[in-house]
Amino acid sequence: MVISQKTSKKHPLEPYIKRLNSGEALLVDSPENVLEVVGILHSYGIVLDAYSRNLIYIADNQFLVFFPFFKYFNGEVSFQKLLQHWWHDRINFEYAEYCMKAMFWHGGGGLDAYLDTPEFKQHCAAAVQAKFKGNPFVQGLNWLFPDFLTEQMRQMAYYSGLGQFWRVMSDIFMELSSRYDKGEIKTIPQVVEHILNGLVASANKPITYSVKIRDREYEILPKSAGLTFLMDTAVPYVEAIFFRGTPFLGTVSYNAQANQIPPEQGKFTYGALYADPLPIGGSGIPPTLLMQDMRHYLPDYLHQVYQRSRRGEDDLRVQICQTFQKSMFCVTTAAILGLAPHPLDTTEPEQQAENRAYLEYWMDRFVTSRINDVNQ
Repeated sequence: MVISQKTSKKHPLEPYIKRLNSGEALLVDSPENVLEVVGILHSYGIVLDAYSRNLIYIADNQFLVFFPFFKYFNGEVSFQKLLQHWWHDRINFEYAEYCMKAMFWHGGGGLDAYLDTPEFKQHCAAAVQAKFKGNPFVQGLNWLFPDFLTEQMRQMAYYSGLGQFWRVMSDIFMELSSRYDKGEIKTIPQVVEHILNGLVASANKPITYSVKIRDREYEILPKSAGLTFLMDTAVPYVEAIFFRGTPFLGTVSYNAQANQIPPEQGKFTYGALYADPLPIGGSGIPPTLLMQDMRHYLPDYLHQVYQRSRRGEDDLRVQICQTFQKSMFCVTTAAILGLAPHPLDTTEPEQQAENRAYLEYWMDRFVTSRINDVNQ
């Protein structure tokens, strides 16, 4: 009698599954990678602080303002700031809105689900009534198109939700930089552990949002909705920005007959983990704005690395993008570890099988990503 034993088929990214199971990260550990990742996250943390403050300012102070001309000024309007704005000598808050709209479009998580509930619509109705009391034109508009203002308030909720998410991430990245300067962070697994601990510590942080109208607070995202940092903002953000993203104008055809864009959102692969760094700097490429913002806050030790490269600062944005992708694979590693059904070092066969299926799901999505490129 011949007994055949079924052998498991190896995944194309099998080495990365083994790396995660052995306590390593998706990014290979080296002193150079640690320097680059911590340095770029230091810059990113400063930029996220600015992004977060502006998104929350817009949500709180530009609530249902139809033409918010000065929404990027954070309430500090002056002729000098106006000139800086026109000259683009400023933080590019447009990129923050790009990320917000990508999250809003892709949806997912409890925040997206709550915005379609009758409870949310009741909060919207109360806020609209207070905001436009004595304004028959807007009230008539709301009567003719009852979903118009509600949709605007859904966007306001995402402004606030993403702002609160980035507030936490900025603090995590700045603390990481501080620990690196003190000599406490020396390896990529330590970087991942720091980020993971930060995510876990803030996992149940409530996501709430209310606006003040005529000296009274109106809840838009009440605490009773049960929305939390990790599952309702962090996970949808990773899905929408790291993986799916949106196709960049000028790089692919939006013509349906060209079939260059997948017909299903779930098949989009335009996120940060897939994007080709070479177009960075080109017109119409949203991440260019982020790279431009981060270049102003690079720590000296990282700036020197770029200056010693073959092209020096001639392709600085491209180099920043390449480093940024390395850092995002570290953040993604932390997310994968935090969401795993069981500890990856478990010795229980059933738990190991569930972990294996879980990791293979992630690796399936990484096949066309730049995971191999960042590790060369």
